[in-house]
Amino acid sequence: MLFPASGGARFGLRSTKCIRFAKHGCTNRPFFHIVVMEKRKPRQGHVIEQLGTYDPLANAFGEKLCSINLERTSHWIGQGALISNSCAVLLGLSGLLPLHPTSYMLAWRNRKAAEEKSQKEETS
Repeated sequence: MLFPASGGARFGLRSTKCIRFAKHGCTNRPFFHIVVMEKRKPRQGHVIEQLGTYDPLANAFGEKLCSINLERTSHWIGQGALISNSCAVLLGLSGLLPLHPTSYMLAWRNRKAAEEKSQKEETS
């Protein structure tokens, strides 16, 4: 590896690409674009490519809408792009990645809360 002082290399590391959310929308109405951007850039910084969208608020049918271009996402993962935790959860639920441990924990907590609620209803 060449060091900058030797005059044979550029200073700094190569830019690391990251798949993460870019927040859009307005107050009390968030909306996210799933984007590829450099890891060290701010959330609203320069976007290399938009891979999809995510609407975290449930619609009239109780659905949270998400659209992902799986082909381009797998391309960027193959290129070595990092994935933020929140995007990893979403990509795990979509089937592109293995389920994130957070998904298992959330399901376990929901099951436990439902069991406690049913036990309270039975005893009262």
